[in-house]
Amino acid sequence: MVAIRKSFEEGHRRKFLVVVDETAEADRAIVYAAKRAERTSGIAILLYVIAPGDFQHWLGVEDIMRAEAQENAENCLEKAADRVRSVARTEPELVVREGNRSDEILTLIEEDADIAILVLAAGSGSEGPGPLVSAIAGKGAANFPIPVTIVPATLDDESIAALA
Repeated sequence: MVAIRKSFEEGHRRKFLVVVDETAEADRAIVYAAKRAERTSGIAILLYVIAPGDFQHWLGVEDIMRAEAQENAENCLEKAADRVRSVARTEPELVVREGNRSDEILTLIEEDADIAILVLAAGSGSEGPGPLVSAIAGKGAANFPIPVTIVPATLDDESIAALA
């Protein structure tokens, strides 16, 4: 059974979850979520998932690799947060997780009942919309716990602002 979202209850605000990575299309999802959050008095929540690495190395190497991955995640999230601030008058919430991306998205949604919409951007390359969009919007869509908004990578900021 899916947990009831609480984003419209007193003391809660609707959150738009964006999975952040280094792809160009991620910016489209960030801009859309920021504009929707601003226009609905909500919050953009930016999630970066560190892939589970092969951290089974000599003593100390694992810690160094994890620290580097954490630093990269924080840098990427800070750039995304700057982008949110540049397009909307809203302060994003930043989350870093380590694990399987799909699992971490679902876990975060389960933990935070204010998350009401997952915002993804479709890739524009010949390889398709991207693995996350394919996984969530494909076979898993019927059982996904919240609505998913997929932003086309071809939309510019002005078009996104008009739609959001």
